Amino acid sequence: MRVFKFGGASVKDADGVRNLVRVLKETGHEDIFLVVSAMGKTTNAMEKVVDTYFKDKLALAPVIQEIANYHNTILNDLFPGGKHRVFDDVSALFEEVRGFLAWNKSPKYNFVYDQVVCYGELVSSVIVSAHLNEVGITNTWIDVRNFIKTDNNYRDVKVNWEKTQEQISKGVDPKKLYITQGFLGSDENNFSTTLGREGSDYTAAILAYCLNAQSVTIWKDVPGVLNADPRYFEKAELLNKISYREAIELAFYGASVIHPKTLQPLQRKSIPLHVKSFIHPSDPGTTVGLGEGIEPEVPCFIVKKNQVLMKLSSLDFSFIVEDNISDLFKLLHDYRMKVDMIQNSAISFSVCVDNKFGRLEELLEHLQGKFKVVCQEDVSLYTIRHFTAEAINSLQNGREVLLEQRGRETVQLVVK
Repeated sequence: MRVFKFGGASVKDADGVRNLVRVLKETGHEDIFLVVSAMGKTTNAMEKVVDTYFKDKLALAPVIQEIANYHNTILNDLFPGGKHRVFDDVSALFEEVRGFLAWNKSPKYNFVYDQVVCYGELVSSVIVSAHLNEVGITNTWIDVRNFIKTDNNYRDVKVNWEKTQEQISKGVDPKKLYITQGFLGSDENNFSTTLGREGSDYTAAILAYCLNAQSVTIWKDVPGVLNADPRYFEKAELLNKISYREAIELAFYGASVIHPKTLQPLQRKSIPLHVKSFIHPSDPGTTVGLGEGIEPEVPCFIVKKNQVLMKLSSLDFSFIVEDNISDLFKLLHDYRMKVDMIQNSAISFSVCVDNKFGRLEELLEHLQGKFKVVCQEDVSLYTIRHFTAEAINSLQNGREVLLEQRGRETVQLVVK
């Protein structure tokens, strides 16, 4: 089988869904496992539902209705007349959201998040499946939560590979065209779980690994993997080929085209990953696979915005030794901080982190009992792979560099 993954931008409206059909017809749709993300910015909208639930339940109904209206607009365009059964299917899914929020007793944000946000993917895949059947591309819709099994560390789960392999092996016929959801799984109690933001790519890789797939193709609104994000850098270039190792390095440092966890299962079975344009599906795009380095060999620029830089110093000018560092890393783990860069000296320890779970204030309160803490929020972390002097100068121009770290192939700059 081949695994295709279409992101939210590719199905943000009815024309996007029609274009997906065009891509399938151009590339062939036999033996395809199709993974679909939530439509457009629906995941953001579902996150707003969760926030509203915890902050102002009286405002909840219109927030949910706005998302339902957005999908109904797409439905009315794809299925004129409003009589197709998919209208009832989508309506039922939104009723499930309302029902869960009405009877839920759990005060845990991350649990509620996973039970609610998952519906963006479910609604999207139901609509796309119905449209494919309507235009003559017969497919089987499945709920990926029945196949990808995880632990219950909600919003950032680990896959139970043994159970996932077992479920996929007994439940998937490799001769059918399937459509399912990205980003989702379920725990041993069958509560919904999510694989982390942008986790739909990871879903495609999990399925490919368990199916021994021929390849994975991620369909994007860019021509492939670029050496820089065109939103932040000028003159971005297409990378034709990338080795697994190089792609893992780029993903680790934050390259947004490929999810960091996606490449590991593919590498283990040497399954090639193609990143292609859904606007120009016949173009070659980028292939990630066996080999070395990148082609062409040019500097690759990565930026992570809204980071936090903390500099910790010992209160009595004693050395920062292994015991201190061990305690620090445990705290960073306990407060769920994603560490992006570290640097230490005799009496100080600097760390750049991503506060994606919003627990910075708790962490700082804990640290200030043991260390002198200087914290700078809203900084940017720039990484350049295969750097040149010219590439570094282009980033330093007019910016205050707070921290710099260089290796043989990589330089990182924290700037304000």
